[in-house]
Amino acid sequence: MKQQFLSSLFAFRAYFDWLPPQVVSVLMLVLLAVVTFYLSKLISTALLRIPGKGSGAVIRNIVIAMRKPVRVMLVLIMLESALPAASGFSYETTQVLAKIFLFVGILMIGYAAIVAFRIMTEAYLNRISARDQTDDIMIRTHQTQIRVLKRLIEILVGIVTVASALMIFEPVRQYGVSLFASAGAASLIVGLSARGLLTNLIAGVQIAITQPIRMEDLIIINGDWAWVEEITSTYVVLRVWDWRRHIVPISYFLENRFENWTHNSAAIIGVVFLYLDYEAPMGKIRGYLNEIIKTCPLWDGKVFDCQVADCNAQVMTIRIIASARNALQSWDLRCDIREKIIERMRAECPEALPRSRFAMVPPKPGEEAWPHFDTISPPIDRPPAGSYMGPGSDAPKPGTDP
Repeated sequence: MKQQFLSSLFAFRAYFDWLPPQVVSVLMLVLLAVVTFYLSKLISTALLRIPGKGSGAVIRNIVIAMRKPVRVMLVLIMLESALPAASGFSYETTQVLAKIFLFVGILMIGYAAIVAFRIMTEAYLNRISARDQTDDIMIRTHQTQIRVLKRLIEILVGIVTVASALMIFEPVRQYGVSLFASAGAASLIVGLSARGLLTNLIAGVQIAITQPIRMEDLIIINGDWAWVEEITSTYVVLRVWDWRRHIVPISYFLENRFENWTHNSAAIIGVVFLYLDYEAPMGKIRGYLNEIIKTCPLWDGKVFDCQVADCNAQVMTIRIIASARNALQSWDLRCDIREKIIERMRAECPEALPRSRFAMVPPKPGEEAWPHFDTISPPIDRPPAGSYMGPGSDAPKPGTDP
């Protein structure tokens, strides 16, 4: 088949014998490249019209992502196959063109491999993200591993592809051999200059394997609640509750302590403290709290308790614990408990609200306490209710003698 193809090309050249051989060869290669490009474009357009939502959608996504590298590779294959028929070029020119075609072809193969790997990982992530579980640790684990390892694999494939393509040319190959021969000092210099990058790359692999953090984990950093929004090969993007973003080197999570509130489960126990007077009836307050917690939809029904946790000279401290499905619901649940119990105490047992007390005692036994109560708060003469009839009336006004 290749021989028939070359024979057709030689027959094509025979029609243009009146042109210089170099011009005929260039014209033939350009014509083949154009025909191949538009033929591949026609095929990809036909594939994009495949109907359906299942396999048809998958085929369309693959065609959209792979059509550019595939077109370039098809054109290169066609040009490489037609080079023997380009007799208008010298042997040296033919060899240079062959190396250029091979160089671009290797780059396109590496690019196509990265795109294909990206398509597969994104399809897998979309499939597991479509599940109905609100807090699936396995889903977040897979998301973290795939997103981190995907970037590392893309970097590795890119380096190998570029290195393989450059090794085609003899000067670059000799330079690489001489560079490896002096790798002692060169590796030391490169290692020192890229120490931070290499540390974060290695830390990214450790994060993907050991899983101290995962995608959408809730962690505490610098006193802020933050969700893990993105994990790259060198840094982590944390989304704070007020939409700020922390950009943190990925090695930070292997070298420093931090809190992860969703490492094994998102469920959490919230704590509410009340400061009540010693006259507070604890039996009634516990009954109020039991009624309140049953009306809170954010309570998951697992943990609830109320205890006198501490006391001092003024108040006693009541500790209320209640569990929720996640940290955000726990925050709202605690706010709801505070609001309702304070409103209930104000309405039904105001004696439970904290207050300040003081007592005055005489300096010596048998003496009166000083200062006297009438000195601290002297009585105020007030007119009888309804005695003041307004301006112009004959009734005495407050503070005047009748």
